[in-house]
Amino acid sequence: MPYSRYILLVTASLLATAIAMPAFAQTVSPASEGVADSAAAASPGTDPAVVPQEDDEIIVTGTRAPGRSRLDSVSPVDVLSGDALRAQGTTELADALATVAPSIDFPRQAAVDGTDAIRPATLRGLSPDQTLVLINGNRAHPSALLNINGSVGRGSAAVDLNTIPTVALDRVEVLREGASAQYGSDAIAGVVNLRLREARSGGGGSVTFGQFVTSYDAARISRDARDGESLTVSGWQGFGLGADGFLTVSGEYVTRQPTNRADLDPRGPAPLRIRARFGDPEVEQGTGYVNAAVPLGDGGWTAYANGGFQLRDSESAAFPRVVGAGNANAEAVSGLYSGGFLPLIATRSKDYNATGGVRGELGGWNVDLSATYGRNTINFATRNSANATYGNATLTDFDSGRLNYDQFVAGLDVAREYSFGPAVINFAAGGEYRREGFKIGAGEPESYNRAPGAAANLGSGAQGFLGFQPANEVDVHRSNGSIYGDVEARLWDRLTIGVAARGESYSDFGETATGKVSARYDIAPWLAFRGSISTGFRAPSLQQQFYTSTQTLVTGNQILETGLYPVSSDIARALGALPLDPEKSRQYSLGTVIRAGGFSLTVDAYRIRIRDQIALSENIQAAASPAVASLLAPFGVQAARFFINGITTTTKGLDVVAAYTLRTGTLGSFALSAAANLNDIKVNRIPTSTATLDPAPSLFGRNRILTIEDGTPGTKLVGSVDWRLEDLGVTLRAIHYGNVLQPGTTAASDIDTGRHTLVDLEARYRFNDSVALAIGADNLFDVYPATSPAALNNNGVTAFPYYSPFGFNGRQIYGRLNLNW
Repeated sequence: MPYSRYILLVTASLLATAIAMPAFAQTVSPASEGVADSAAAASPGTDPAVVPQEDDEIIVTGTRAPGRSRLDSVSPVDVLSGDALRAQGTTELADALATVAPSIDFPRQAAVDGTDAIRPATLRGLSPDQTLVLINGNRAHPSALLNINGSVGRGSAAVDLNTIPTVALDRVEVLREGASAQYGSDAIAGVVNLRLREARSGGGGSVTFGQFVTSYDAARISRDARDGESLTVSGWQGFGLGADGFLTVSGEYVTRQPTNRADLDPRGPAPLRIRARFGDPEVEQGTGYVNAAVPLGDGGWTAYANGGFQLRDSESAAFPRVVGAGNANAEAVSGLYSGGFLPLIATRSKDYNATGGVRGELGGWNVDLSATYGRNTINFATRNSANATYGNATLTDFDSGRLNYDQFVAGLDVAREYSFGPAVINFAAGGEYRREGFKIGAGEPESYNRAPGAAANLGSGAQGFLGFQPANEVDVHRSNGSIYGDVEARLWDRLTIGVAARGESYSDFGETATGKVSARYDIAPWLAFRGSISTGFRAPSLQQQFYTSTQTLVTGNQILETGLYPVSSDIARALGALPLDPEKSRQYSLGTVIRAGGFSLTVDAYRIRIRDQIALSENIQAAASPAVASLLAPFGVQAARFFINGITTTTKGLDVVAAYTLRTGTLGSFALSAAANLNDIKVNRIPTSTATLDPAPSLFGRNRILTIEDGTPGTKLVGSVDWRLEDLGVTLRAIHYGNVLQPGTTAASDIDTGRHTLVDLEARYRFNDSVALAIGADNLFDVYPATSPAALNNNGVTAFPYYSPFGFNGRQIYGRLNLNW
């Protein structure tokens, strides 16, 4: 269907649905607004009613002018309440956001090493690191993990949204527009601002239990599964600090068992059986958060602080090593593992963040001075494995090394509003200093080395996940400073204009500048048009600049290396790698806002062009050409890959969001919703040469290009109905995903997920003001993506395409008990 027909069809459908009581999946509960002063306010699932966003919901993202509501704003902003995020079977924040916000996707990838445990989310189909994440308006730190395997988001180091529990949140504001001029690097796709709960009193808790109850058909087997049992225990408590201050403490404990949707393995002796584990990892984690503010005397100044800590242990599986299937590594340790073994990849992630600051008025200006520190450490272990070069004397569990990232940010923001007759102008300005650090620590020698005299056909190090070597260790830092100015002028009741500019200076690549111009015109109280033009940038991450991972091979009695090398290394420079430059973007958006009574509709079209995009190259092999062989020969390297600038993409799309609330006398209240994201990404240019290789062999394979273009759904629709009658409530939600392509190296190895619609259903009953119970099913009708053909499912490991935007676990049933005090 032509793209214009999609636009007309969706808009017409939403308008028609509005007449018959439409609504909006991104919802907010009135209890989530402001500071909670009683046990009835904003507890997890306290109120079974989920009502649409209010027209006067005040936002703080995308504007620095006070008192702007989401429907009055110049930019498209979604406000998602904590209650709406918690009223689901999932207790992962990224998963919950993807369920209610069509522009956000959260692929549940598997068999991709560390990315199994720390999975990135995307906004508008762009790279995960092209979305800026804030916590209470302050920049959040990305994960130490660099996604280097064949997954959506390959080559990115993104913020792990699942380090923030939904119990700690009052609401989430999603700015669906480029905002680098306002917030700095990474805000190419938009901004996700996580607003923490504020409460002086009261408290609440919840216990959620879930399990997958499903049947699936793989290429070689049909199977019933009961697995993935999960238990989430969460709670919060508000305390008063002085007469007007507050301290809110939130905590969550989660344990989840793994899921497995693998197929039969055709290798090895009969009978055939499932040898792989393909699905969600096993997880155990605990998280704590605090949020506080207290007035400083009577001068109008307030001190504030917030912070959190999470410890997450996760364990996923690599590909099985099978005895009797021609696997030399499995045969070499058959005395330990008679039939073969399934290596397990364990990660222990420790995540910290803390913010402190003061805000108040000075000389008529609103002043906010803050400092934030964040740190993520990931320790890797390889279990149930072997270093085949040691034979049956090998270790079976290995310390495989660690990654560490930390970030310190200090910022000063000032703002003041002036009135000139009918015009109201808000001036804002500020500066920011940021320092980042990245480290790689080596694992124990047996996790990466080779035993003396080992056979050439045996792999080095631990099978499944090779440990980091001493040669891979790095300890690097960089800093940057920035200043910005932001003016938003409401010239009269109908016209608002915004202008923002920002300059940044980095210690590694130099300076960059961005700007944004936006406007809104209200034709009538019920109709407005808005639009913007902006430039943006994303600085290359330290992980992209300095991450390295290598392995040793033996070829023809020669010890050779292959791996990923930093652009600053001698090996990468010999192949023509250059220092990485920032990605640059230009974005145009145009939209409309319609509201009448309890109905609202926003439609926003956008075009985003990104140049000098950073991507990870394919392995450049010595065997590819004599020129490559001569460049790599002095280093004893067989193949190398590195990051490179040069990809240009164009993204075009449309966001449609509608909401309507109907209240009846005897049938209760209905909150209905409909939202859609239509997104189309095209790769316009890829680099074909380096500084020393022109042309360079296979810098980017077709699968990398098609992942950018078709790795996320081009169409995603969400519709829901929330009904409440006294103490009873029901939520019915439908999510439609367009087709996603999981590309192979050739067209014959491509796999389509297909178009699918998932239905979620939850029923709630409130026994009294203190106790409520909910039961529900996510993916009620047990929908799966298309099955991977037997010839493409890696001997039964990848039974379904792991690019699937809704995963491949099937139906989950759950129950949730909510308590308030």
